[in-house]
Amino acid sequence: MAEYTVIADDAGLERAAALLAAGDGPVAVDVERASGFRYSQRAYLIQVFRRGAGVHLFDPPAISTFAPLQDAIGGVEWVLHAASQDLPSLREAGLDPVSIFDTELAARLLGHARVGLGAVVEDTLGIVLAKAHSAADWSTRPLPQSWLEYAALDVEHLIDVRDALALELEAQDKVDIAAQEFQAVLDRPVKAPREDPWRRLSGLHTVRGRRALAVARALWTAREEYAREQDVAPGRLVPDRALVAALAADPKTKQDLARLKDFTGRASRSQLDRWWAAIEAGRAEQSLPPDRLPGDGLPPPRAWVDRNPPADARLKAARPAVEHRAEELSMPTENLLTPELLRRVAWAPPAEVTVESVGAALAELGARRWQIEQTAQLIAQAFVDSVNSDAAPPAAAS
Repeated sequence: MAEYTVIADDAGLERAAALLAAGDGPVAVDVERASGFRYSQRAYLIQVFRRGAGVHLFDPPAISTFAPLQDAIGGVEWVLHAASQDLPSLREAGLDPVSIFDTELAARLLGHARVGLGAVVEDTLGIVLAKAHSAADWSTRPLPQSWLEYAALDVEHLIDVRDALALELEAQDKVDIAAQEFQAVLDRPVKAPREDPWRRLSGLHTVRGRRALAVARALWTAREEYAREQDVAPGRLVPDRALVAALAADPKTKQDLARLKDFTGRASRSQLDRWWAAIEAGRAEQSLPPDRLPGDGLPPPRAWVDRNPPADARLKAARPAVEHRAEELSMPTENLLTPELLRRVAWAPPAEVTVESVGAALAELGARRWQIEQTAQLIAQAFVDSVNSDAAPPAAAS
């Protein structure tokens, strides 16, 4: 087994950056986080490989600035697998590509049955990668050699995978499609913070009454603040199910809360005063949250036949056409056009349905040019057919 050294100081990063700058072609980049262990989504290991420069493993918390690395590789193509997951952590560290090749997304566009990194490496190169440490706590220090080998292999083969997939994209005439999708990942805006994020509490649907929701909000907020302070994943302090159990039990005293068997978690008793204070604050809250938030989401499609019959007819006519085109292109339907986009344009179509107007509506909703070119005509025709079908007189009985 090769021995890997983690670069954990600015001088080491500058030496590695010089080697990478002198390398050839694109760079493979990967990130290891400590999801499920830490509160933050920061990078705890960054792996970079370039032909002629080898693999370099960086320890982000120990490095003051990644500017030399950004200067060295920022202008070349970065190869990532599932780039949308890694870009936020990379950007937080000061690393931002100008162009990318996403091997996971390319595999989807090509219709590969399996798109995980290990599967794509195996399918394209015939190399089997062990995924034993994919869920490890990468904030661990020092990192074991077996983990470092796993992390290095994640980038060591990625350029070869990129080249194999690029040939497939060319053979299937999907080079431009992939380029548009890669650019869309790069350009995707940062998601706005969710309104009332405490409503993500698993099991909240069992909580009844606005007063109980106020207590749920207070408990969730107290846990979130403590998790941020400790940089620990909230569920490792007190799991969601334990907070919901406390809400259901409605303890009358702090001692009742302490005796509650289902109120578990490593901080459930050590921070008992914190949780009890949150419960009391929620009970005393004057501004009670609504039972549910108004949303701009559409009704579930099963309700359309009663709520909006013309939209139901449009959706039922257009969906098979889009699915058939996805089959012809050998890609998942959701990559050709997400179900949400199709539902929205079916629910509220242009006043005059034409290929151009449907294309404009899809563009406004965020569809890429290639998606519009592949689907606008199909959708427009399906919408027209749905109207004609409704207007057609019933066939005469024989």
